[in-house]
Amino acid sequence: MKKISFYLMMMVLSLTVVPTTTFAAKKNPTTVTNNPKEVPEEVKVLLSRLDEIKAMDKSSMKSSEKKALRKEVRAIKSELASTGNGVYLSVGAIIIVILLLILLL
Repeated sequence: MKKISFYLMMMVLSLTVVPTTTFAAKKNPTTVTNNPKEVPEEVKVLLSRLDEIKAMDKSSMKSSEKKALRKEVRAIKSELASTGNGVYLSVGAIIIVILLLILLL
């Protein structure tokens, strides 16, 4: 067991010490075409409402009105975050997945 942990630690240390830029190949720069994704209509409506709230003059508002606006902004932002279909992995999760793949294969 000590050997396995020693080899594992050495592997992790060697991966962090070896500069990854030495393996990068020099290539000619390519042009990136910008293909914007189509934004759904409901997201556009929410974004426009956020812009309206941002553009408002809040200095003449009462504190209760400002509080209601803050609640509305939080609700809109949480709704926008829930519409995103991205998959997010932390660095720790990626390392664990890589280690499991190495150990199991």
